[in-house]
Amino acid sequence: MSKLDLTKTDKTYYTTKTTPEIVYIEKANYISLTGQGDPSGKDFSEKIQALYTTAYAIKFMHKAMNNDFVVPKLEALWSFDNKKYASISMDEAPLKIPRSEWNYRIMIRMPHFVTKEQIEEAIAIAVNKKQNALAKTIEFFEMEEGKVIQVLHIGPFDTEPKTLKKIQEFSTENNLQQNGLHHEIYLSDFRKTAPEKLKTILREPVK
Repeated sequence: MSKLDLTKTDKTYYTTKTTPEIVYIEKANYISLTGQGDPSGKDFSEKIQALYTTAYAIKFMHKAMNNDFVVPKLEALWSFDNKKYASISMDEAPLKIPRSEWNYRIMIRMPHFVTKEQIEEAIAIAVNKKQNALAKTIEFFEMEEGKVIQVLHIGPFDTEPKTLKKIQEFSTENNLQQNGLHHEIYLSDFRKTAPEKLKTILREPVK
């Protein structure tokens, strides 16, 4: 039995170059969790675990229906208080804004055939059978980013400002303005991959 693998069927979403490019991202559905604080902290890692526990419950539900899929990559939307830090540019933000003040929405994309009812059922499985209370806070999330600038960042997260600067310069050259939240797609499992080998798509919605 074949499995749906979104990284193979949606190349625009999951592949990009090391130089900025403009692409158009269609509407997609996710399971997600929100929070604030340092992504290297315990709270963040526990939320990731809750999200994956639920994602695999959904996967096995569909596998039993002969409709299996590969659990997609972890993603996150990042934001901060724009009024408080209005003078800070995109590439400066990771360096100048304390990690404790970053807001995030971690996400795992779902195939189009996964329903809200199935997500609710999977959350119940994660809470009651897998004893993961954090799964209670998981929600269905729908997003249509439209026009975006994206680029592939290779290396540790603390060198992202160099890649973000490329996006900033590309945006300025093409008279584009930010039109949504900073989006990262973690192509590598950062819990198991050496920092210098990490691959992350950085995406900025623009208009």
